[in-house]
Amino acid sequence: MAAGGRLIVALDTVDQARARAWAEAVAPHAGLLKLGLEFFLANGSAGFRGISGAPIFLDLKLHDIPNTVAGGVRAVLPLRPRMLTIHASGGAAMIQAAHQAALSAAADRPMILAVTVLTSLDETALHAVGVGSSPAEQVLRLGRLAIESGADGLVCSPLEVAMLRQALGPAVKLVVPGIRPEGDAAGDQTRTMTPARAVAEGADWIVVGRPITGAADPGTAAAAIAAGIQ
Repeated sequence: MAAGGRLIVALDTVDQARARAWAEAVAPHAGLLKLGLEFFLANGSAGFRGISGAPIFLDLKLHDIPNTVAGGVRAVLPLRPRMLTIHASGGAAMIQAAHQAALSAAADRPMILAVTVLTSLDETALHAVGVGSSPAEQVLRLGRLAIESGADGLVCSPLEVAMLRQALGPAVKLVVPGIRPEGDAAGDQTRTMTPARAVAEGADWIVVGRPITGAADPGTAAAAIAAGIQ
């Protein structure tokens, strides 16, 4: 995979003009552009269609009863996103429903990626919501469940990439947020890693947002990160 192909740039804004400007600047250096929940809720399918330059990763993190999630997947298929996220914690039936719904798009179907444990959660936060496991244990449990239930890949923190790669093998696609270039602030992420190390650990794609979009020149920042993982 080419270096730029491994980089997903997160366009985290509700402002369509700003998202389009970022997309234009970073697309030559990125494999995909990520649109998340805030952008999609504010701008809908029309806003999605206004972003171009690279394939789109639609990061909605769907989590509901199986029938509702299947309906949500089918609703976005006409947009032809390359990737679409669901929560692995929704359970096997929900994951299977999302997979089956995606299959109806045939060759244009998105990869269904299951989010394991959010990168903002550490062990204390997991315990507070009733999960007695460590983040790594919970990630592995949910990761196995998701892949066995039909997910194409996983979204995980960089700290669990090597573990998942060893446990699940080379075919499982791993998309990794929580990436911070050397010296950058972690922000609200608690489980982070540098781009080069995440790729070395086994990440197929890394997701970078604020270190690129918050830079004075987002295109230059994206190019530097892409070059650093070559």
